[in-house]
Amino acid sequence: MRYINVKEAAGKWNITPRVVRQYCEDGRVEGAFKTGTIWNIPEDAVKPERKQPASGRTAVPDDLLARLRMEKESMMPGGIYHLIQIEFAYNSNRIEGSRLTHDQTRYIYETNTIGFEGGSVNADDVVEAVNHFRALDYIIDHAKQHISESMIKKLHMILKTGTQDSRRSWFAVGAYKKLDNEVGGMTTAHPEEVPKKMKDLIRQYNMTDNKTLKDLLDFHYRFERIHPFQDGNGRVGRLILFKECLRTGVLPFIIEDDIKMFYYRGLAEWPRQKGYLIGTAESQQNKFREILDYYHIRTD
Repeated sequence: MRYINVKEAAGKWNITPRVVRQYCEDGRVEGAFKTGTIWNIPEDAVKPERKQPASGRTAVPDDLLARLRMEKESMMPGGIYHLIQIEFAYNSNRIEGSRLTHDQTRYIYETNTIGFEGGSVNADDVVEAVNHFRALDYIIDHAKQHISESMIKKLHMILKTGTQDSRRSWFAVGAYKKLDNEVGGMTTAHPEEVPKKMKDLIRQYNMTDNKTLKDLLDFHYRFERIHPFQDGNGRVGRLILFKECLRTGVLPFIIEDDIKMFYYRGLAEWPRQKGYLIGTAESQQNKFREILDYYHIRTD
């Protein structure tokens, strides 16, 4: 018997690796077994059929935000809240240089302990993973509120509290930057410009309703160009983006680490060619739609 891995099965069945992994975890792939953290899947295994809701089962919300809030309160394992916590923290922190693996991020979330084998880990990587779990809880709790400066600063405080940066005199946790910085070779707003630029950005964004994906990405680009904090801007920006998807009804998405170069290109080219960033976001929306479909959550 020849076995294939999760990535190969995903390509064969035209679904994402995370859905294949979830099928295996649920025991729905006949003959699949785990060696360490690696799933071994029979080459001739058949793609599982989508589950149909069982009649008479306990009613659960089919709205994403309602489901997230329900699962957050109950701390239910294996649900979409559980999955998003791990995927979002792993990918967003990894984009910014975290060296935690996906399995290590999962281990921290599921056990609230460290204890890894095979070497040491950076303390800040662990702290920022845990902080990201808390930051996602915050945006779930405040998803329906409009963006405000206090909300953005609160997210930064949650993300950076307890890190090495927080002990540096020049680093402002939960407050705008004190020193000039740049991102991707591009200049950003000077510290003295940040308060006014942020007020103007938020006021202009909140003036209109019926937001589209393009509107959300435009806010994200402008936020990242201001770069209001000394560090943590990307993670705060992506959390706000996810929150606004929940608030406005735009299909959410998580920017994955393995496409970060497309994401960076999209941000750099936004003033000239908006299609790059929109296309990147739409590709991630398609992956997120598969997750919603798996958990029977509507996408309209």
